[in-house]
Amino acid sequence: MLVTPIRQMPRLARIVFLGALIVLIGLVPLRAADRDRLEAFLEVTGFGVALDSIALAAADAPAMLGLSASDFGHDWARVAGEVFDTGRMRSTGLDILSETLSDEMLIHAADFYASDLGQRLVAVENASHLVEDDDAKRAEGEALLAETEAARLKVLRDMNDAVDGAGSGVRAVQEIQLRFLLAASYAGVLESGLDEGALRAVLAEGEDELREALQASALANAAYTYQELGTDDLRAYVEALQHPLMAQVYELMNAVQYEIMAGRFEVLAARMADMHPGQEL
Repeated sequence: MLVTPIRQMPRLARIVFLGALIVLIGLVPLRAADRDRLEAFLEVTGFGVALDSIALAAADAPAMLGLSASDFGHDWARVAGEVFDTGRMRSTGLDILSETLSDEMLIHAADFYASDLGQRLVAVENASHLVEDDDAKRAEGEALLAETEAARLKVLRDMNDAVDGAGSGVRAVQEIQLRFLLAASYAGVLESGLDEGALRAVLAEGEDELREALQASALANAAYTYQELGTDDLRAYVEALQHPLMAQVYELMNAVQYEIMAGRFEVLAARMADMHPGQEL
C-alpha cells in the first residue's frame, strides 16, 4: 500500500473521522470478507506493515505538547510501545475491515498487488514505511526530486493525487491533532485546559500551510520510495490506483489508518498523565 499522509508530515505537525467509516459501511453492498482472507489481504497489499508503521509516530507525541520524551520518565519507550502495540493495531484494523471491506474490493486490490508489479511495489513501500528517520528520508527524497525529469515528476504527483482522491488527508491530520491535544488536556497532561472551539480555529488557520506541507512531503516521500522503479511501472501503478474500486479501497484504508492512530494517541494521552521524569511505571 502506498504511504498515507500521516508519516509524511513535518515532525511537529505530524502527530478520522469515525463518521466517515460509518458512511463507508453503509456503502458496502456485498458480504464482509472472513478474517483469514483479511489477514492474507494485509500481507499481499502491504497494509499490515502500514499499520505497524503507526507505532513510529508515537515518538512525536511529546513534541506536539511542547515537551520531550524525557519529561515523561525513563519508562516512556515501554509505555509508548504498549499503547502502539502492532498486534493490537492489526487486530483493530481487521475488526474494521471485516465490517467494511467488500469481497469485490478485496479481490480487486489483492489481484493487483499479487501481480509481479504489485509485489515489487509492496516491497519498496514496506521498506519505506519502516524507515524511522523521516528527516533523512525526506532529505534524500528532495535531492532525488531536484534531479527528476518533468515526465516522472508528473507521474509522482498523479500517484499522490490518486491515493488521496477525496482530499481527506488534511482533515484527518487536523482531527488526529485535535483528539490527541484534547485528550491530553482532559487527562491533566497540560498545565491549562484547552477549548475545543479555539483549538479548531487555530487548526483551521493553518490549513493551507498544512496542505502545502503534506503535498511537498508526500512528493519527496514518493521520490524516495520508488527510486528503483521505472517511470513506465509507475504509470501503470497510477492507472491501477485510479480505478474506481481501488479508489474505494484506498479511501477505506486511509480511514482505517487514521482512526487507529487517533484512538492510540488518545490512549497514550491518558497514560502520559501518570508519567513523570525519572519514574518507572
